[in-house]
Amino acid sequence: MHTTTEERIIRPARNIMGSLRLPGDKSISHRYAMLGGFAEGTSRFTNFSTGADCASTLACMKALGAQVRTLAEGVVEVTGVGGRATQPSQPLDCGNSGSTMRMMSGLLAAQQGSFTLVGDASLSRRPMERIRKPLEAMGARLTLTEGHAPIHIKGGALKPIDFTTPVPSAQVKTCVLLAGLQTAGETTVRETVRTRDHGELALRAFGAKITRTLSSVSIGGPQTLAAIDAAVPGDISSAAFFFCAAALFPGSGLVLDSLGLNPTRATLLDVLTALGAHISVLHLEEKHAELVGTVQVAGPAEGLGSTSISGALAAQLIDELPVLAAIAPYTQGGIRIRDAKELRVKESDRIALVAKNLRAMGAEIEEFDDGLDVPGGQTMHGATIDSGGDHRIAMAFSVAALRAEGETLIQGAESAAISFPEFFDLLDLVAER
Repeated sequence: MHTTTEERIIRPARNIMGSLRLPGDKSISHRYAMLGGFAEGTSRFTNFSTGADCASTLACMKALGAQVRTLAEGVVEVTGVGGRATQPSQPLDCGNSGSTMRMMSGLLAAQQGSFTLVGDASLSRRPMERIRKPLEAMGARLTLTEGHAPIHIKGGALKPIDFTTPVPSAQVKTCVLLAGLQTAGETTVRETVRTRDHGELALRAFGAKITRTLSSVSIGGPQTLAAIDAAVPGDISSAAFFFCAAALFPGSGLVLDSLGLNPTRATLLDVLTALGAHISVLHLEEKHAELVGTVQVAGPAEGLGSTSISGALAAQLIDELPVLAAIAPYTQGGIRIRDAKELRVKESDRIALVAKNLRAMGAEIEEFDDGLDVPGGQTMHGATIDSGGDHRIAMAFSVAALRAEGETLIQGAESAAISFPEFFDLLDLVAER
């Protein structure tokens, strides 16, 4: 367990200017690591995520028999097990990564043997019942502890299912598809709200045949996967913090290169445009079915307006909602967030922590069970921020601090390394003071 905590002082900025290339997308890196570790042959990934979560996925695949070699910063080679995992002698440690635990469960449910997945204290509080139900419907045997990790899986031959996800979740969808990949017959996952499709695109990149409609995805099994060489696009969830920072300053100019612009992830650009930010896509191409491009962001002269986020939009923006709420006091008309109850069962209760920290900075805010109302036209002052050990809270309030009056102290700043170890260095690079 980590016992040391790190504090960071964020000073106000005059402007945001510069050009950045961000580390690889976390969601794609997780899936490439799993599929590369499961495939036949050796895959090579460049710009692989530098976050601790994706390192947990690589370590789990290594424990299951894959060979993992880190050749340089962000360059990883993975030699797969050819569809047959080795039963490890120790529990698989997923660290803080819900993505690792939920998706890995689908991969292992169809394997012969017994597997135990464990995580840190934060991950052990997160809901896992949502993967147990579909996997047990397929015939797997899973044991949870009051709906949480540790997860004990007795793997074996499964049967296909037609499953509708009760909670919008790309992790649950990928979990079921990974089980379906190894199951005779056709497995279908249906969604009422479309979630990220990195799992489907990655499976296709590794050679799997998949059928998609607007509201469902089906995979026939069993199928074998073949190794690939791929560059992971820059992480748009990490970019969100820089987009929002640039949007706060009239006349700012920020360029982000080689950024993942998957339509199921790029909703933030639409929201910032609706708020009045000037956003241009300077270049766009397709790599392994993922869209990759260069994006330029500038803050509007008149400042940001207002917006309301609910329904399907809230599900698509779930990772970006904390930073949008953190900058909402600086908008003219505020930001209203609803249908985001999922934020309460992330690495922390993100609704409660956003409300607590905005109040610490002097903002008025109204908290609801499933969201927040943050009025605009407010002035905030520096304060001591409680990150709750949550990487997105630490980064969101570092952005809010750039426009505050006085210095802000971020407690638990080391949590940023979960997804984005370079965050504070890159923020200093583009923040003019």
